[in-house]
Amino acid sequence: MRSPRELMEWLIRPAPVEPNELGQPAPALRVREVFTRFWPDARPFRAWLALSLVLVVVAPLLDTATIWLFKLLIDDVLTVRNFSAFPPIAIAYVAISVVIGVVEFADDYLTAWIGENFLHQLRTRVFTHLQTLSVNFFDRRPLGDTLSRLTGDVSAIENLVLSGVTDTAAQVIKIGLFAGVLFYLSWQLALVSVVTVPVFWLAARFFSQRIKTASREVRRRSGEISTLAEESLGNTTLIQVYGRHQAEITRFTQASRSSVTAELAATRLRAAFAPLSNLLEVAGVMAIIGLGVWELTSNRITLGGLLVFLVYLSQLTSPLRGLGQLSTTAYTAAASAERIIDLLDQQPTIHAPAHPVRLRHPHGEISVDRVSFRYPGAATDTLSEISFTLPPGGNLALVGTSGSGKTTLTKLLLRLHDPSSGTIRLDGIDVRDLDPDQLRATMAVVLQETLVLDGTIAENILTGRPNATRTELEAAAMAADAHEFITALPQGYHTRVGQRGRLLSGGQRQRIAIARAMIRNAPLLILDEPTTGLDAQASEHILTPLRRLMTGRATFIISHNLTTVTDVDQIIYLQHGRITETGTHHQLLTRNGGYAHLYRTQLNRDYARQTEPPSTDPTHHYRAPTSPGRHRAPEVSPVPA
Repeated sequence: MRSPRELMEWLIRPAPVEPNELGQPAPALRVREVFTRFWPDARPFRAWLALSLVLVVVAPLLDTATIWLFKLLIDDVLTVRNFSAFPPIAIAYVAISVVIGVVEFADDYLTAWIGENFLHQLRTRVFTHLQTLSVNFFDRRPLGDTLSRLTGDVSAIENLVLSGVTDTAAQVIKIGLFAGVLFYLSWQLALVSVVTVPVFWLAARFFSQRIKTASREVRRRSGEISTLAEESLGNTTLIQVYGRHQAEITRFTQASRSSVTAELAATRLRAAFAPLSNLLEVAGVMAIIGLGVWELTSNRITLGGLLVFLVYLSQLTSPLRGLGQLSTTAYTAAASAERIIDLLDQQPTIHAPAHPVRLRHPHGEISVDRVSFRYPGAATDTLSEISFTLPPGGNLALVGTSGSGKTTLTKLLLRLHDPSSGTIRLDGIDVRDLDPDQLRATMAVVLQETLVLDGTIAENILTGRPNATRTELEAAAMAADAHEFITALPQGYHTRVGQRGRLLSGGQRQRIAIARAMIRNAPLLILDEPTTGLDAQASEHILTPLRRLMTGRATFIISHNLTTVTDVDQIIYLQHGRITETGTHHQLLTRNGGYAHLYRTQLNRDYARQTEPPSTDPTHHYRAPTSPGRHRAPEVSPVPA
């Protein structure tokens, strides 16, 4: 059995903070700072907010008049048994009730309209800001936690900035009106009532700070759950293949249990505050009733006056308690607002120049001059002293083992990152002097991970050039060898691809990506491992539309499959972030260096796969040689300059 002191410590004990949380903690701010930060967002709604405040004033006035009619009913009708006075009072009751209904409807709808539009504007503002952040922000932050802030935490700000203002005004006006009537009825009883106000305020202040801390922890735990769920459900195939079900369930269970602990800690505080308020209220009412009976026996107040005094007092207690709860609500909302402010304070690492250079007629010439790059927090450079030139209409392949820095160089060309040192130029202009949007408009990209949006096939292809015509759309699909399979689908180009394109095969997604690059018609093409994840047959089918796409464009190819780049103009072999060899395919084979070794290793591996006997294992995938008695790497046709 806990002692009273132990019970109180248990009630106000915060949730334990565990290390290595997935949800990022946000810096703590005072409620005033949060309000100051977001009040400018309410500027478009301030006129409507003023009208809402008018309704807030009218509603308590009508409530006050209704309660006063109750006094008249007792003193002028019931006590003296005068029925003739009843009809006017009844008519007044009905009239005021109708007006109250209209005012409450208008107030509720207007409040909802202001709140929802404010939420829409703020939610869009946060999402727009997230779109401006550099990719390294999303590499560092758990996506689930960011989504939790965007969806759950944004709504809490409205409770503080708009609903908090109107609710506070309503409570203050009610307190003023009801307190005035109480002093008018009996100043002696009113003074006794006033004594309870500081007690309510002290109790609210005691609990509010603790509720704020607990609420902050609840929001953080909620972000952890979103992060784990997004990560786990987004990798269902990996989890099922490797039998990670139980491990993922354990992780989620631990995060959920931590959320329960945090929520219970916050609930204990809120639940303890409510009965304490009720106890203070009952004690005050009993004292006032005792004094009121004494006043009634001394004929200093009528029966109707005493009963109405108690009604007004109950109405006064409600806004007093509401003010106390508003403080806790404000601290709860502040805990969420801090997380939104943390997002809005993040700054992109890639900025458009104040006066960008305009590209009139881009040709697609890329010059990389002594470029080095190191990721934030890394101990060594990912790329070191990289230099090469890709002329207009030419093609260049960057090859090397996994982890040599090939994809990182792609991100630098797209200016998703800036080099730590050195310069990248497009048509002789430093890419940092160009607007990033205009720079990327000169490039068509087919990435290692085939990225498609959850929309129709047509919408995904038109991402490359939204203003393209239907004829251009179909021409791009035909050039990508995608038109045939698209038209075979039940809804053709209007077929939805599903989230991340999961309703399509890997080869189909890749052809859509090629069609998207086709319709962009950019002078510079970047192919980052375009055949990754495809089998030999699918890869061969993809190479034909890729050759069409490369025609007439400066093409930068990144590939780990050396047999697909044997006919490019120039091959750069990258090892540990440095260029170790440069030349054509035949030149590099003659030098017998790292490229030749990697090429022969892949060739031997492919030969072994084609000549091995069929496996008795039904799960083993066997692919027969494409040409009996002849086993060599597939040839890639020369690409016209």
